[in-house]
Amino acid sequence: MLDRFALRWLEPLVSPLARQLVRRGVSADQVTLTGFAIGLLGAALIAQRAYLAGLALLLLSRLCDGLDGAVARQTRCTDRGGFLDITLDFIFYAAIVLAFAVAEPSANALPAAVLLAGFMGTGSSFLAFAVIAAKRHMASTIYPAKSFYFLGGLTEGTETLLFLTAMCLWPAQFALLAWVFAGLCAVTTATRLWWGWKAFA
Repeated sequence: MLDRFALRWLEPLVSPLARQLVRRGVSADQVTLTGFAIGLLGAALIAQRAYLAGLALLLLSRLCDGLDGAVARQTRCTDRGGFLDITLDFIFYAAIVLAFAVAEPSANALPAAVLLAGFMGTGSSFLAFAVIAAKRHMASTIYPAKSFYFLGGLTEGTETLLFLTAMCLWPAQFALLAWVFAGLCAVTTATRLWWGWKAFA
């Protein structure tokens, strides 16, 4: 829901950084893979209950996630880059949630499992819509620069990042935050199923 506004706000910030990376010969795929590695290290720190250090790497990873697209737009957008970007994003988000379950299994395992199930709903509906949209040559008017059709919803990348940040700042409230976000993911999945039902009728 908030991604379109966040991207508009971030673009002037990441574009100069992307230009510096392009001048140094850094590719978009390299930025994607670096950001993913940083994110997994952040998850490992969270699993060890180093929540603030994990948050710092989590945010740095998401900066890379914004930078890779900016680098691609200043050089060349590729299908491989789009594939890597979205696939590694989903793995990263799941790794952070799993890390909280590892950190406090007795308190966090069940809400983490429910939230991961919520991610399955949002992720599968998102990607399935994109596959059929590509087959029908549909283009997104909201995210025209993306590699494939980006279907919006109540919980997008920005909302996910905000909740993960809150979980790192207040780890004792992880269970409550996970239950709330899982509920929001369920709403997103339901609305995407409805959109798909109507769009592909």
